[in-house]
Amino acid sequence: MEAKIDINKKDKPSAVQALMNYELLANLFLYPENELYKRKIRDVYEYLLKTLPEAAEALKGFMEFTTTSSIVEIQELFLRSFDVQAITTLDIGFILFGEDYKRGKLLVHLNEEHRKAGNNCETELADHLPNLLRLLPKMNDEAIRGELATFLLLPAVVKMTSEFSYEKIDKKDVVYKKHQKVILEYSPNYRTVYQKCLKTLFLALKNDFGYEPEPDKKSVEAQGLNDPNNPASYNADSGIKDFSQRIETDILTDK
Repeated sequence: MEAKIDINKKDKPSAVQALMNYELLANLFLYPENELYKRKIRDVYEYLLKTLPEAAEALKGFMEFTTTSSIVEIQELFLRSFDVQAITTLDIGFILFGEDYKRGKLLVHLNEEHRKAGNNCETELADHLPNLLRLLPKMNDEAIRGELATFLLLPAVVKMTSEFSYEKIDKKDVVYKKHQKVILEYSPNYRTVYQKCLKTLFLALKNDFGYEPEPDKKSVEAQGLNDPNNPASYNADSGIKDFSQRIETDILTDK
């Protein structure tokens, strides 16, 4: 299967340009079981200082939070970010597709990629973010790896990052309170601190694979690109493909 898109080709990894250490970066999104987690975060930060200072700067606030907080506080915030009354989830397929059948189809194909690469998903599903990050460097097919990064990981990370806005968090809390009656307490100073991990990951992926955001539909219409009388126009609904359609037609195409 060949890649169907070329995003910032000059930024893509080659035999000369090695990938970032995604197995190390996966530690940012693992449940903080014990004090060793703090050491892992510092290791990520120190690695990024040497390899991608921009990403290290994005992670700095999170590294400082883990340094000054107890492991119980970090655990509670992890759960409030990704599990109980969560801001978002770490399951990439759900981020992009929700409960749509496409997620099931995606999981089937990802399971095959994990199997071929010898990547152990342990107790999590194939689309769990840490599992996908550990998979990247183990893949032999660079075209499929590029598709996984550009069609799955990058758009999902962008969407996850946006969920950490206070406006969206407040709306979620209203829903949680309606259905669960109680909103768990959290520190307002650190409520969105895991967003820094997502921004860090975005910069690493962008560095390796490039990134070109989807055009905004309103911007397209404002520029007259949706005008049939404009020779440069195209239909916004069909021309601006959402990532679900891209994955359906490209990554999920049976070999």
